[in-house]
Amino acid sequence: MEPSQLLKGVLDLAVLAVLDRADGYGYEVVRGLRAAGLEEVGDASVYGTLRRLYHAGLLTSYVVPSGEGPHRKYYSLNAPGRDRLREATGTWRAFAKTMEGLVGAA
Repeated sequence: MEPSQLLKGVLDLAVLAVLDRADGYGYEVVRGLRAAGLEEVGDASVYGTLRRLYHAGLLTSYVVPSGEGPHRKYYSLNAPGRDRLREATGTWRAFAKTMEGLVGAA
């Protein structure tokens, strides 16, 4: 099974979890995901996910000047984003428990 296929189903949860730890701009979120072990995550996928979550009202954003180039757009969780994170975490835990029951004995 391809890790990239599994990642598609949980990328929203992973991005919300990274932003729950600290606000971040796009590439910072990518680095956080990769540091957590999701080396397969693509930059474009994360940027698209951030935009989609923002337009869904789950994130807020603000711009911070950068001394190393263009301004950076930071994202942070808002109350609906924290609610979605809690819901998705519960769904993930139930799914992972089910899968462990199925493949754990194999």
